[in-house]
Parts: sequence; structure tokens; C-alpha cells
Amino acid sequence: MTNIPTELLRTLIAVVDLRSFTKAAHCLGVTQPAVSAQIKRLQMLLGSELLDKSAPGVTLTATGELVVSYARRLLQINDQILHLAGPRAAVRTLRLGIAGDFASPALTWVLSGLRTQWPDIGFEISNAPSERLLHDLRSGELDLIVTMSETKSEPDARFQWTEELVWVRGASTRLDANAPVPLASCGEGCAHQRLAVATLEKVGRSYRIVLTAPSLAEVTSAVAAGFGVTALSRGRIAGADLIICDDRVLPKLPDIVCSIYLREGGDRDALESLADALAENFQARHAPAPAPAPFREVALAAAGPLGEAPVSLGLRASAT
Repeated sequence: MTNIPTELLRTLIAVVDLRSFTKAAHCLGVTQPAVSAQIKRLQMLLGSELLDKSAPGVTLTATGELVVSYARRLLQINDQILHLAGPRAAVRTLRLGIAGDFASPALTWVLSGLRTQWPDIGFEISNAPSERLLHDLRSGELDLIVTMSETKSEPDARFQWTEELVWVRGASTRLDANAPVPLASCGEGCAHQRLAVATLEKVGRSYRIVLTAPSLAEVTSAVAAGFGVTALSRGRIAGADLIICDDRVLPKLPDIVCSIYLREGGDRDALESLADALAENFQARHAPAPAPAPFREVALAAAGPLGEAPVSLGLRASAT
């Protein structure tokens, strides 16, 4: 019984699909004479002409049409067998630690874009205070972290930028200059709350915690509903339910420092691509602050609201 080598069928399909012996040779990584020889050998095995020499370009004969149809099905089954029987690529998991309001819809756009480029990557996301995230990164329990802090980043941060903090309230909230400030927050581990409390105490303004919630989304929803005030990055205020408080009512808040760190080693290509994309997305509505060496900077184009469009993963940081 005659067996047809699959490489001959692949060559035929390449010639037909590309409509050129030269292009097929380039695609298959062989010479044009080699392609011609394989087509000739296939025709000899089948005992029939597959290409119509009297027609211009690459034109199949009636037999050729049938052979190509069956060849596609045969090669598809061949590839499925190899896929099922062969070793499967292991799923790699990147462990991310996210602080503050970075755990937002914008993050999912970034991860979705990365999976397009690295389909065998999975993600584990945890949320914790920045100090805990740095500890877990140093101990190798996390691969990448995004932190918020009242102080400058550590020297090994890949990216650093600052964001302006402002007081926000709901439309129905009225503040009394003589009454304690009603404060809603994510708890003592939240850099926003620490800065808010420190700012109030610095000017001798009394306050009381009226709400503590596990996530910033819950805090902002409560504030919009009238549960006092909270501190929030100006560029992340979304919707008409939150109003920036007048600085004459509450003391001005200091800026907050945001940073991205990578674990030493690991899957550097994927980690660096993710870090670059996160920096581009999170800084899209903030002017990046100058960073001293060895920090890296990102040049950003104008961007729309966070989370409204997928981000590009083509950005690369340049060493300063």
C-alpha cells in the first residue's frame, strides 16, 4: 500500500494557499526547486496531475481540487493526534500583589492583553497593605507588586510616580467645620487612611471613623451614599456621585507615591511586559514624576478613562 508523506501534502496546500511556488518555499523554509520537486513527487505517487499547467498562475485540476480538500482534513487530524499525544505546555502562574485602588477594572484589561501575548500564563491576585506586599515579594511569595506609600520607593522599584490625593464626599454630605470629620476607609493598612488621619492630626482637626470596608470600591460607594468623606487619588475619581471637597473645609492632603516592583529571576519577559503595561495604564491620567536613578520612566500618550479600552503591551521602559 502506498503511503503519502504529510510533508508533500503541506507543500501542496502552501502552494495553493499562497498561489506561488516562491512564497510557499519562503514560508516552508526550503528552496523553490525543492517545492517543485515535492509537488512532482506527490503527483507521481497519485498518478495524476494536480496543477493545470495550461492555466495562468497556480490553478488546480479537478483531481487537484479533491486532493486538496482531503489533504486539509488529513493534516488537521494529523495535527490533532500530535497535540493530544505530545507534551502540553505547562501553565505558568504570575502572582500579583495589588495595594489600594489599583484593584480596579483597569487591571483586568491589562491582564487580558497580556494573555493575548502569553496564552499559557495564569494569574493569582492578592490585595494587602504595601508593607506586607513588599515583604512577600522579598521572600519570593509574589512575582510583581503595585504599592502605595507615604514615602519614596525603594531603589529597586521598576517604576515610581506620584498621585495627588483629595478629599471626596457624596452630594448629600455636609461638613461642619466644628464637628469631627466623618471618615470612611479601608482600615489602618490603607495608605490613604494613614495619610488622611496624619493630615487631620497635624492641624489638630478631630475625626471619627464612621465606616471601614475591605475594598476601596465599597468605601467609595458608601461615601457616595453619604457615609462621610475619604481620601482618593484625583485621577481615579469616576462618575458624578463623588464630589471633591473644598480645601477651605478640610486640610490639603499630601501626594501619595505609587511603585511597581518585580521579583528577581522568574519569567522576566512576561513580568517586564506586565509591569510596563501596568505602568502605562495606571499612569494614563497622571503626569509621571521625575524618578532618580536607577528608577525607570515611561513616556505616555494621552489616554481616555481607565478601563475603557484594552492597553497596548508594546511599551518598554528605558533605564535612566
